[in-house]
Amino acid sequence: MLIRLTSQYRPDSTPAVVLDTNVVLDWLLFRNPAGLAVGEQVSTGRWRWLATAAMREELTHVLSRGGLDRWAPDLPTIYRNWASHCTEVNAPSLAVRFHCSDPDDQKFIDLAVATRTPHLLTRDRAVLKLARRLREVGVDVLTPDAWAAIRPAG
Repeated sequence: MLIRLTSQYRPDSTPAVVLDTNVVLDWLLFRNPAGLAVGEQVSTGRWRWLATAAMREELTHVLSRGGLDRWAPDLPTIYRNWASHCTEVNAPSLAVRFHCSDPDDQKFIDLAVATRTPHLLTRDRAVLKLARRLREVGVDVLTPDAWAAIRPAG
């Protein structure tokens, strides 16, 4: 589903989350405990996972490089989970950007800021360095492990 990010865009009452590629892999490939907890939030509808086509393309690229073959990725299941649980939106264009030192990660920051997403989960140091500044605009940047440590029970 594509949603245009315009003045008519109205998020529903479900809290949104932006997951970087490594967090998606923690959940859908590595079965990391914190990644599974994030995936449970998404798959049960407690969080609405937002992403863009560029984020999907990055996941596809990472999975196709061959570096993850020893984990025997079940590509149909990974892509089915994306299709079932992800709300794919158009990439935003922002007048004010929080500059990320890693250009590949800029898309995650831009989407979280543009959609006023309360959570951006990442393991990337370049994104984590912006956590304090992004918190000022209502976006909490956390690792999945840090989120799992503070998440409410239930």
